Order: sequence, then C-alpha cells, then structure tokens
Amino acid sequence: MKAIIRERYGSFDVLRLDEIDKPVPGDDEVLVRVRAASVTHGDLVTITGMPYLGRLAFGLPRPKQKVPGRDIAGEVEAVGRNVTRLRPGDEVYAEVNGGGFAEYVRVPGDLACPKPANLTFEQAAAVPLSGNTALQGLRDRGEIKAGQKVLINGASGGVGTFAVQIAASFGAEVTGVCSTRNMELVRSLGADHVVDYTREDFSRSGRRYDLIFDLAGNHSLSDCRRALSPGGTLVLSSSKGGRWFGPMGRTMRALVLAPFVRQDLRAYMATRSRENLADLKELIESGRITPAIERTYPLSELPEAMRYFSEEHARAKIVITV
Repeated sequence: MKAIIRERYGSFDVLRLDEIDKPVPGDDEVLVRVRAASVTHGDLVTITGMPYLGRLAFGLPRPKQKVPGRDIAGEVEAVGRNVTRLRPGDEVYAEVNGGGFAEYVRVPGDLACPKPANLTFEQAAAVPLSGNTALQGLRDRGEIKAGQKVLINGASGGVGTFAVQIAASFGAEVTGVCSTRNMELVRSLGADHVVDYTREDFSRSGRRYDLIFDLAGNHSLSDCRRALSPGGTLVLSSSKGGRWFGPMGRTMRALVLAPFVRQDLRAYMATRSRENLADLKELIESGRITPAIERTYPLSELPEAMRYFSEEHARAKIVITV
C-alpha cells in the first residue's frame, strides 16, 4: 500500500510517499481502508519530535511508528475475530495512535465509531481528535452549563471551531477570540460575540466569564484569571510552549496555583474515547455541529499540508484525501 513514512524526527522534508506492506489486523482490531485523514498538533509533535518531552512517548531516539497520522475516516476492510460491533463495509471514523497517513490502517475495535451519516469522509476525518478535545474540555473538565458566559481563546483553530459550536449547543453565551480574518468564520459557527485579538485584549476589557477555554496559550494565568468571574473556571488545553516541555510548564504552574485561589484552574490532556465520538456523531447528525475545513491536500502533498498548518496559522481543519 501507499503510505507517508519517516524514519527520523526533523522538518517536513523527512516525510516521503512510499510503498509498504499492508497491515494485518489483530484479533481485537479492524483494518480500515482510509479515505481521508486530517492534520493535528499531535502529528506536528510526532514528526518534528518537539517538544522533546514527547519523544518519551513517541520514541527515543527515533519514532516508534514510521507512518504518522492520527485522525482517519474510511471503510472497514476486515475485522479481527474478537470484533463483533463492526463488519466489512461499515463506514467509520477514529483517532488512532499513528499510521493514519496511508491507504490502510489498523484500528482498535473499541475505538472505531460509525461515521456520522450526514458527513463526507473528508468532513468526518476532521472530527476525532479536535472534536473530542473540545467536548472533553467544555463538558467533562469545564462542566459547562446553559446560560453561562463562555470564552473560547483560539476560536478559529481546529479545536476552537468545534468548541464554539459545542458551547453554543449547551446553551451558553459564547465569545470567541480570533484574528481579524477569522471573525466571520467564528460568528458563522454560533459565537454570540467575537473579539479580534489584534485590536483588543480580552483579559483587559473588564468583561468577566464563567468559563474560559484557553486553546491559544498566549496569555499568562494572571491575565486569564482577571477575565474570570470570582468563582469561574479556567480550562487549559494549549499545544504551545518551549522546545523541551511544550505546554507542561504552564500546566504545572496552574496545578500549583489552583489550591490557593478561589477560581477553578484545570488542565488536561484529551484521551481517546469511542463514547465521545458517538456523542459527537449525535451532535453532528442533529445539525448542531458541522466540521469547518480550510484546505484539502492529496496524500502525496502531506509535507506541504504540514508546512501550511505549522507556519500559516491555519484556521479550522486541514484534510488529507487518500
């Protein structure tokens, strides 16, 4: 099969299209014919090897998984003997641990979820990691409630575009923070208010929020707390940070500070969940969420897609067709 491989960490030039053996599913896995995949910050880490802390999980001194790619949508080609929920021909989407930028990928049977019926494969591939991160951040960690004033910092990114829609679906009053060029996109997703960060600093506007979901990581904890109501909640889920530890430094500062302040400071790393994909499927099929896609690239142009994602402040999602 055709796949994008890399044998070492580095720039996007380490990626190349090659022919490799088609994987064989284990007893608890399904083999999926990939129709589309999407680019995530997780791919950025596993390709570049930065922050360096990530290499403890992804491989020292070189990547454990030659084929990158985490978010996929496609058709079940074969099932392991212990898998009973799925059959060949089923259309599914999933977040995998690698191997998604290829024609075929093995997926644990308990992580593959039926694809939303009203989405194309390209749209479905945009959902798993970003949609799940937004759902866990707002519902599970932020405990969002109807009527709350919620601010999404980084509202036009891959996770942010889902977060705006999810917050609106819960009946919150949503404020999205983004750049000038993305204001109309964020409004179209259901934000009640949009703050252009090039012209206004939300942390100094005097407005207070019950819940801040910080995806951008471009404000200090004290700045974010200034914009929180006295009993408000700050949820941190930024991918930004230094070359060695990434966002962990900011996360640790929040955890150390949390016991000493009235406001609730929470940080988390999203975990893969078929149940959450099923919840997202319901939200999508009911029309409350629609994936936002900026660009689509063929598999052979993955290096260009990654470069654009990394350097051009891509909005919404970047999708790879296979």
